Amino acid sequence: MNLKERFLNMTRKPKGFLGTLMLNRMNGRHAKLADWSMGIYQGNPAEILDIGCGGGRNLSALLHRYPDARGTGVDYAPLSVRMTKAKNRGAVFAGRCRVVEGNAMSLPLPDDAFDLVTAIETVYFWTTIEQGFREVYRVLRPGGTFMIVNELDGRNGTGDEYVKIIKRMRTYTGEDLEAALKYAGFPRVRVIHHNNMLWMCVMAGKI
Repeated sequence: MNLKERFLNMTRKPKGFLGTLMLNRMNGRHAKLADWSMGIYQGNPAEILDIGCGGGRNLSALLHRYPDARGTGVDYAPLSVRMTKAKNRGAVFAGRCRVVEGNAMSLPLPDDAFDLVTAIETVYFWTTIEQGFREVYRVLRPGGTFMIVNELDGRNGTGDEYVKIIKRMRTYTGEDLEAALKYAGFPRVRVIHHNNMLWMCVMAGKI
């Protein structure tokens, strides 16, 4: 595996020097994508969960957008947990933010705890999306929203070049995600595509 391939594989579970570089890169690269999706959501959450919190920028943006909310970040990479805590140190100190190490397949969180759950640029790497979606359904409060945000919408082979390089990565179409969400118990699913980019936002509601 050459240096470029090693670096790209840091998107899945960053660690070490290359992982730190990747997390900083993702904080900047995904900002516009994340902000676009946050503009679609119309709720006023009191408790927010960001799964796959990475470098912590998106959780910081959510806490800034909803100043009365509390935020929780979850990531299975210890480096991501440390960087998210550092990025949100003020909110952590104030008791508005906590960051825990955990896997989307078995979230270390209580039932019916969150109004908004986000998964931004992360479901590509989930072992089984149906199981992950069931876990989200469990921790989401009735009336809450699950928001999946992907830079690649999976149509017409988009992302295939990354799938060939990054181990255990898979892209999904909106139809793929909608079917898996409904299988996991979400009765309401809405797929939104960006007008000019390959970006996709999928909103699922829990009754």
